[in-house]
Amino acid sequence: MIPLRDVIPSRTTPYIVITIIVLNGLAWLFEVSLDPDVLNRFLTVYGVVPASFSAPTLITSMFLHGSWMHLLGNMLYLWIFGDNIEDRVGHARYLLFYVLCGLAAALAQGFADMSSTVPMIGASGAISGVLGAYIVLYPRAKVLVVVPLLVIFYTLRVPAWLVLGMWFILQLLSSFSARGVDVTTTRDPGVAFLAHVGGFVVGLLLIRLFVRDRRVHRY
Repeated sequence: MIPLRDVIPSRTTPYIVITIIVLNGLAWLFEVSLDPDVLNRFLTVYGVVPASFSAPTLITSMFLHGSWMHLLGNMLYLWIFGDNIEDRVGHARYLLFYVLCGLAAALAQGFADMSSTVPMIGASGAISGVLGAYIVLYPRAKVLVVVPLLVIFYTLRVPAWLVLGMWFILQLLSSFSARGVDVTTTRDPGVAFLAHVGGFVVGLLLIRLFVRDRRVHRY
């Protein structure tokens, strides 16, 4: 299932979500302007390398991506689900929440294989935290999804707990059988499934500390 949009209107403009999307887009344009060898060195310096990472890369890695599909997929999920979380917790708190989830996601993946020299990049860890927050605050919100069946595409409205619950289970199962990271410029490319799992769990646990009210919305 590929989510297209949810049904919850935002009461405020999601300035932080928009800013994050713009920064990710600009970073990607810079990446594609580099020669392949230079890009590899750039990602090694600014991505999270578990064997030798520095604290600043925990932040810079969140704005780098390995492909157009990597970028667009992450930004789609952020746009659909992030605006409601920002609306609920406020702009400054949302930024802090997003960064904390991203840090936790990178550390979860990094500590799992501290000898790895493959750089980890991507916003998916932080966005996973947003998804964890959404499933807590808006479990019954309807999400419009597209379901491909052979050459036919169907659209359905399903509850958020089903869409995001299935996504999390897929990430969890994949983490047991796969290793690697979100990067396409090494000989060992892969997806940081543990980062997704870690970000989601941290977002799920932390969001209640950030909300300005205790309501669980029913849609």
